[in-house]
Amino acid sequence: MSRENVQMARELIEAWNRRDIDALLAAAAPDVEWTPAGPAAVESSVYRGRDEIARGFVSTWQGWDEFCLDESEIRDVGQSALWLGRATMRGAASHMQLDQEWAVLIAFTDREVTSLRAFPAWRDALAAAGLKE
Repeated sequence: MSRENVQMARELIEAWNRRDIDALLAAAAPDVEWTPAGPAAVESSVYRGRDEIARGFVSTWQGWDEFCLDESEIRDVGQSALWLGRATMRGAASHMQLDQEWAVLIAFTDREVTSLRAFPAWRDALAAAGLKE
């Protein structure tokens, strides 16, 4: 696995936790796609391009007072990295708290992120990446 991809994946998750939109988009290809998962999908099931993704991230962060990702591991998936961990979330209006498995499959081309797909369960992410538990 490319150490650069692993490092970029880790930096993207850290930027998410800081709610640093500039850092998240700095590594993104112009036609990047983000597919949020479960309770994170606020306005759309897929966001395309940097502008849409920026709006989607901001909308998601407005809906959740807390949305923190804690890494367990990152796996090699060829031109992608599969981030596995946990998400801790607290609704802005409802104050509902969630603590669950979370995964993000991040695809790269020429040091740019081309897609981000989030999953609320590791098994679904592993299957999407063609891996077994």
